[in-house]
Amino acid sequence: MNKLLTVGSFVMLAAFAAACNKAEDPAEVQQDVGAAQTDRAKEVAEQRREGAEDINKQQQDVNAARTDVREASAESAYEVAIARAEGDLKVAKESCEALSGSAQKSCKDQAEATYKVAKAQAESLKPHT
Repeated sequence: MNKLLTVGSFVMLAAFAAACNKAEDPAEVQQDVGAAQTDRAKEVAEQRREGAEDINKQQQDVNAARTDVREASAESAYEVAIARAEGDLKVAKESCEALSGSAQKSCKDQAEATYKVAKAQAESLKPHT
């Protein structure tokens, strides 16, 4: 009896296993394939959209960074030009000290005029924010 039960169990298992691998109705398969293709198309489109959004955001970040770099560069050029103009003015005024009277005054006036020109040129480098 035990042997009969064991053989019977194996026969039932084999029948169930065979039923699992049974081919589906072609109309059902076509419907399942169509649904899978639709899902695939939706997923691909969604990933493309998300990818495009990510790329767009990164591009905006890059553009903002480029703007920041340009502004920092312009600010630096301005600061250097102002420092140079102020340094040149101090050097010129000190050099004028070797002169006396109207020559000294004329020398200092010339130094101030040169400084004003250099400062105006520096202002043209200043970033406009």
